[in-house]
Amino acid sequence: MGILNATPDSFSDGGKFRTASDAIAQAERMITNGVDIIDIGGESTRPGAEPVSLQEELDRVLPIIDALKDCGVALSIDTYKAQTICQALRAGVDCVNDIWALRQEGAVDAILESDKNHPEKQCGIVLMHMQRDPQTMQFDPEYVDVIAEVKLFLQERAKLLEEQGVAQNRIAIDPGFGFGKSLEHNLNMLANFDQFSQLGYPVLAGISRKSMLGKLTGRDTNERVAPSVAAAILAADRGARIIRVHDVQETVDSLKVWEAIQG
Repeated sequence: MGILNATPDSFSDGGKFRTASDAIAQAERMITNGVDIIDIGGESTRPGAEPVSLQEELDRVLPIIDALKDCGVALSIDTYKAQTICQALRAGVDCVNDIWALRQEGAVDAILESDKNHPEKQCGIVLMHMQRDPQTMQFDPEYVDVIAEVKLFLQERAKLLEEQGVAQNRIAIDPGFGFGKSLEHNLNMLANFDQFSQLGYPVLAGISRKSMLGKLTGRDTNERVAPSVAAAILAADRGARIIRVHDVQETVDSLKVWEAIQG
């Protein structure tokens, strides 16, 4: 899953792909480099990020979706707003990737309404764990048992969707590296990543260029390609089925080597 942020303030690539033409050119590069899913976001969710209005988010993402809807790879919308979910699905995206795990008002209904209106094309859904919200999530996050608590949350959110009629095979889960977790929490989750697969859903690993890698290496955001790839391989080796990254070419090439030795 390649990250395409049409934002001015995302932590790693904010401002690089604000115009539709720049974003489309980046998407074409990712496709050439072997991406499977392009995750389009119009609002930064880095720690401390301020929310943007619905209209501003739509103005950022809809032209990109329209330009890429026939690009040959799956499109995902990175949003938590119900109206953005509705309009992105109408515009042709294949997946909803929600940091709030569809907890915002109207989000679940947006999925169900789309299913009702377009039963022939039911989207995939990625449910992520986050403690508190982007403005406060990194203020001394605390857990008794981070693995158990994150697993329980994701299981409950997934089961709620299934009870609403969403098929299990449409749901993936994301433990949410860096979203209300300390360095210790993040390392614990990566070391025990295989435990999340025990819930029976494909698991997404989103570690690319994150601050945990900067704390370990002392590298600035744009110098974290090597540790990001290393983390991706570690996650894949522990059962990750989706790897969300900024650096598609480097990650794809590294995964090819890893896959070759898996037999």
